[in-house]
Amino acid sequence: MSEPDGGREPNVGLEPGGAGPPGVAAGSWRPLADRVAANAGDFLEGLAALRRGEGAQEEIVPLLLLEVAQVMLAGAQLGASREVIPPGNIEPKVAADPDLDGLRAALADLLVGCDEYAEIFDPYRDTAPSSFRLSDDIAAVAADLIHGLRHYQAGRAAEALWWWQYSYVNHWGTHGGAALRALHAIVAHASLDVAEEDVPG
Repeated sequence: MSEPDGGREPNVGLEPGGAGPPGVAAGSWRPLADRVAANAGDFLEGLAALRRGEGAQEEIVPLLLLEVAQVMLAGAQLGASREVIPPGNIEPKVAADPDLDGLRAALADLLVGCDEYAEIFDPYRDTAPSSFRLSDDIAAVAADLIHGLRHYQAGRAAEALWWWQYSYVNHWGTHGGAALRALHAIVAHASLDVAEEDVPG
């Protein structure tokens, strides 16, 4: 899974079509699919802007914090929704996902000095922290969002919604949540450490 072919940013303005999931009234899932598609497009556009060098170095982490927080809100809506089942309970084939190594490398360059961090992968099962990289986490989120956008742009909004929901629970939600916590920690340390230095001893 990767960024769109040729590095183009995804067009999320296409109208979805097809029937809704079994047992769901036609169109009742459409508003959520449209919102997630828009959030996904905004997230990918924000990453592309950072990759182009838009934004000062000191703005990189705060901007990533904002982008990840916004797309995780879309993920929370998916997690709080009832399970979506695609028509026929089968995922149609989509074009091969582009390579995201370029995005991952660009993020690693932007996050030199704070890319790697420690995180408890599953707070209910793991007892020791594991090493994570923000560049890997953000690229993983982008990959799953792009895969769903391929369904959405093909007029299969129900399948897109199913994929986003399924992969949120199983993959990109974990990476996005971990990245959000790490980015928040960087911003918090930057603010609190300065505040402590300003306090007279």
